[in-house]
Amino acid sequence: MRDAIDDHVEMWARELPGFDPVREAIIGRLALLGRHLTQVRRSTLDTSGLKQWQFKVLLMLRRAGEPFEQSPSELADRLGLTRGALSARLRPLEEAGLITRAAGDGDRRRVRVRLTPAGLAAWERHVDAESAAELSLLALLTPAEQDQLAAMLRKLVVRTARP
Repeated sequence: MRDAIDDHVEMWARELPGFDPVREAIIGRLALLGRHLTQVRRSTLDTSGLKQWQFKVLLMLRRAGEPFEQSPSELADRLGLTRGALSARLRPLEEAGLITRAAGDGDRRRVRVRLTPAGLAAWERHVDAESAAELSLLALLTPAEQDQLAAMLRKLVVRTARP
């Protein structure tokens, strides 16, 4: 079984002395898979009608656990946004009925952002579609191969997280 990376590696192996074909094959395939997964996510977002930033807001609220709510400052921090940028993003989500903003704990000064049932349903539809595409890709590997690949990728990710 051959792929485009095999052709790329063969060509450069002929042209460059000291070329490491194994390293190039690994890095090339990781890059290709990264682009593929990014395209799957974009396509799934297009189909679900969500923009990336909308999905991220819904994701952070869902990740908070029931009742799927956070304060605006918590949400802004988790999303890496200023309070003003977050407010601009929440308005269209609220207008679409995907979130609500309401006073929390009876104190009108303390606002809570909460995922609505419609917001939860939109998040679940997107995640289900994205998961189906990921499962389709990984179905080519046995469970043991998936475990082995996950462990090897963890090693690489841990290495990149170190200074």
